[in-house]
Amino acid sequence: MLDGMVALASGKASWRGEILNDLPDRVSDVLIFAGVAHSGWMNPLLGYWAAIAALLTAYVGMFGQAVGVQREFSGVMSKPWRMVTLHIGAWMTLACVWASHGVLRFGSLTILDWACLIVIAGCLQTMAIRLKRIMAALRAKSAAH
Repeated sequence: MLDGMVALASGKASWRGEILNDLPDRVSDVLIFAGVAHSGWMNPLLGYWAAIAALLTAYVGMFGQAVGVQREFSGVMSKPWRMVTLHIGAWMTLACVWASHGVLRFGSLTILDWACLIVIAGCLQTMAIRLKRIMAALRAKSAAH
């Protein structure tokens, strides 16, 4: 991720580099959330919805670049924060399994269910922010011409 951000910031990004930077991130989003979905410690549907939300969030960020304005990285649930959220949920789950010999539930949801719900909600907020900023940039670009 860092090499792609440095390339973008320095103006040395290429279309080939964009693909090589983003495609593995999208594949890892799907593999990570699908793996969590099938862990047996959560509702699989929430894991898959988190994967879908992660993919959509990334693609919404790319829309700006696709339509001729800047790529958007704004919002609370970018790739690093999705991974931090899931990472915390996984460690909390492990601690609960070790401490109580089972998965802790809050209501009918496990910790990983809640982590994925946080990711989904954060992705929705992030998509809205990114779309708002892209639309503003398009309006500004249109007004400048």
